[in-house]
Amino acid sequence: MSADTLLHTPLYSLHTESGGKMVPFAGYAMPLNYADGIMAEHRHVRDHAGLFDVSHMGQVRLRARSGDGEAAALALERLVPADIASLKNGKQRYTQFTNEKGGILDDLMVARMGESLLLVINAACKDADIAHLQDELADCVVEVLEDRALLALQGPEAEAALAALAPAVRDMKFMDVLEVDVDGALCTISRSGYTGEDGFEISLPAMDASRVARKLLEQPAVKLIGLGARDSLRLEAGMCLYGSDIDETTTPVEAALEWSIQKSRRRGGARAGGFPGADVILAQLEEGVSRRRVGLLPEGRAPVRGGAPLYADVEFATPLGKVTSGAFGPTVEAPVAMGYVATDYAAPQTSVVAELRGRAVPAVVQALPFVPARFKR
Repeated sequence: MSADTLLHTPLYSLHTESGGKMVPFAGYAMPLNYADGIMAEHRHVRDHAGLFDVSHMGQVRLRARSGDGEAAALALERLVPADIASLKNGKQRYTQFTNEKGGILDDLMVARMGESLLLVINAACKDADIAHLQDELADCVVEVLEDRALLALQGPEAEAALAALAPAVRDMKFMDVLEVDVDGALCTISRSGYTGEDGFEISLPAMDASRVARKLLEQPAVKLIGLGARDSLRLEAGMCLYGSDIDETTTPVEAALEWSIQKSRRRGGARAGGFPGADVILAQLEEGVSRRRVGLLPEGRAPVRGGAPLYADVEFATPLGKVTSGAFGPTVEAPVAMGYVATDYAAPQTSVVAELRGRAVPAVVQALPFVPARFKR
């Protein structure tokens, strides 16, 4: 895709004014990093607060045609393995769209907002996700929120920075969702994010996005952060990136995401199954899988990137799987990676070998996350 055809978020001018290194991402021109560089930006989020533009992601409001919030929740349960019906107003939950083989079409966040649900979906998948919702949920209105932007404010000083403009956020806990005025813009704010740090995601009208972002950047703790640090932060936090760590060939159980499938949707539960691939996924929950997503700590200082094969031995005689994400972890101060290995090799402290340009790199399976989460519970 040429630079001329890339889409711009409402914060494009802010990025370019601020010296953002713009790169193509999911059809958009997005900032990879700013003048300080990825490592410094990563550390700033861990120590202070970083502001991310995630407006490229899709936002969808889902309502039952009957107007009943319970009906909308039950309708969405036909497409996802999570318990949506018990989701309380002002709460959010993580889940996945699955296919008939149990593979993951996308992962998403779902918030209950009165009689409707607010969905946040991945940028690269949003057209397919919207079509999927429209095709499968004829009893619902699928409203694509084209005129919304999405900001993420992440880090230990995020609460203080946002509370200076919206004091009510101080009372929010992890996965709470609140509608609140921020500098004259009516925002839908969730206490969540993609870094492992405490923080917020702020959905707001596109026309207000630049003004609110600039207001937040007036706070001494807040700096703009690009995609590069977003990736290294989420990797240290053990969070999956769709298209790398999860895709249509991986199930939630293989991906170690079974925590997101509540008891009510499992065998014997009040609303067991009923979603695509349920037979496969529910059987895996009881019987296990042949491979699992794990954390990996490679030896040395060189990152082992996604795609690198994994073996049981330095002779590369016994294939185990492959690395799906890898980078240098600035907080860990060492390379970190995630990947899939045969289940017999998935226990923490198991030794494996990655192949890096024909060279054997010893690695150890590590429990995730690499950096403990600091959510406000």
